[in-house]
Amino acid sequence: MQSGTMVFTAMNRVIFGQPAAEAIVGEADRLGAKRVFVLTGRTLNKRTEEIARVRQALGARFAGVHDDMPAHSPREAVIACANAAREAGADLLVTLGGGSVTDGGKAVTICLEHNISDVDGMEPFRSVVEGGKRRIPDFRAPKVRQIAVPTTLSAGEFNARAGITNTRLKLKQSFMHRGIVPESVILDPAVTVHTPQWLWLSSGVRAVDHAVETLLSLDANDYTDATALQALRTLGAGLPAVKADPANLEARLRCMMGAWLSMVGIVSGTRLGASHAIGHILGGSANVPHGHTSCVMLPYVLDYNASVNGERQREVATALGRPEVPAATLLDQLIRDLGMPRTLREVGIAESDLPRLAQNCMLDDWTYSNPRPISGPEQVMEILRAAY
Repeated sequence: MQSGTMVFTAMNRVIFGQPAAEAIVGEADRLGAKRVFVLTGRTLNKRTEEIARVRQALGARFAGVHDDMPAHSPREAVIACANAAREAGADLLVTLGGGSVTDGGKAVTICLEHNISDVDGMEPFRSVVEGGKRRIPDFRAPKVRQIAVPTTLSAGEFNARAGITNTRLKLKQSFMHRGIVPESVILDPAVTVHTPQWLWLSSGVRAVDHAVETLLSLDANDYTDATALQALRTLGAGLPAVKADPANLEARLRCMMGAWLSMVGIVSGTRLGASHAIGHILGGSANVPHGHTSCVMLPYVLDYNASVNGERQREVATALGRPEVPAATLLDQLIRDLGMPRTLREVGIAESDLPRLAQNCMLDDWTYSNPRPISGPEQVMEILRAAY
């Protein structure tokens, strides 16, 4: 018999298919914000008109912009943005960009609430994994909330968890609290046309990974099965359509809706498996883009797990329209057809670094919830060697 608890976040609403600048103003009005600070990427700020549109729409309420948030959201960049937002008197944070900008923004709201002004001040707020169990510190929820306008498909905007890199340790660490999830999310496909094609498509594979590992989770249930399967159908159609025609806004929005669906299980407490756990380490410890980690790892993890959930994996293939093909084979072909990398070698990992990466994976709690049990780094090495 199914048993579990669905835990939801403090997100208020998702606005989709409307112009971002117009929707941001509407949210600022609803929240009574007077000083709106924007965190974005440098390219979006300097080489497109998107931030200028937001600035113009907000008028006197525009409090400033910070456009330096490198990949994997290093602590130093979070602190720099938080200090700038605090100096500007921000009462609302808008993030417009990819997953690193989104997660960086969540951590910024923690820093604003708790007056953190240096990287060491963040340490008491991170979660810690010990013996496969995660300890999450209890702290006051931020009063300055975040509105997220994503430009990629990793869908972290729906999660009350921020992945922030400790550059001294070269580890991505989690900051978790129900109240750090964005107040609202704005899905506007028009702002995503500036996203490099490789990043859009690879982050879409990341969303596919969310859906696959949700469906195959130890915590799977009818509710999350439904959203994961629809996410696979939607992304399976939308990603090739955008590759064929990058100007297809309808297909882009379909991908965004699929990415949203892919996160339902995660945000409500579903544990994932080794593809995500290894992906976290490849990102924080080896600086591999998040989307590329899923492009490389997901089919190999499916192969590794096939002995315990091979029948269940057929549902993945059915959702993608090819029930007669093994899921790992089908996803390998989808990822290759999108022009994405499929080996660790292709994303710059040295073979000599595999043992360190395998050891670091034991610091991620989702290593321990993989469908086929993983109890030590030697089992992670088996997957990494296959992916090399």
